[in-house]
Amino acid sequence: MDADTSAYAGLLADALRRRARPVLQADWTGFWRPRSLRYEFGRDDPDAFHDGWLDVSGLHREVLDPLGAPSGRWWVPSLHDPATDRASRAAREDVPDEAVLVLSGPFLLRDDVRSGLDLVVHLTTSDAAVRRRTPEPDVARVLGGWHRYLAESDPVARADAVLRCEDPKHPAELLR
Repeated sequence: MDADTSAYAGLLADALRRRARPVLQADWTGFWRPRSLRYEFGRDDPDAFHDGWLDVSGLHREVLDPLGAPSGRWWVPSLHDPATDRASRAAREDVPDEAVLVLSGPFLLRDDVRSGLDLVVHLTTSDAAVRRRTPEPDVARVLGGWHRYLAESDPVARADAVLRCEDPKHPAELLR
């Protein structure tokens, strides 16, 4: 699921750059909370995956709120390195005028995240496709969190565009 969002975000960022737009690219994994907090209720808890993995306040504080400022804009591209489970120590960067943020990850239409985004593309897929692309120990957590997100956030209805992406080897189908 997450690998798809990163791949499609990369394609979108490349297309924007070809049109001479400055692009800021970030992935939700750079804003994960530390492992001790993510796994507080167990590694496989789908509710913790949905509610607790993303540092929403950090994302707003270091990315979404500063980018929404009328002038003197800046951002921090990540707060956490999930590979080392330490702070990424990414430096604050100035943001050029006309820059576009491409943020990838699941759950971006949750009410506490969506408020800082101008446009959201939702990638929809079947449970079978998620199972094929998710390592076995993670399937229950990922599908459980994903089903909760679909039920509570209704991303197909709320997204600005919806892409069906069953197979990463084939282009997505634009549904809306």
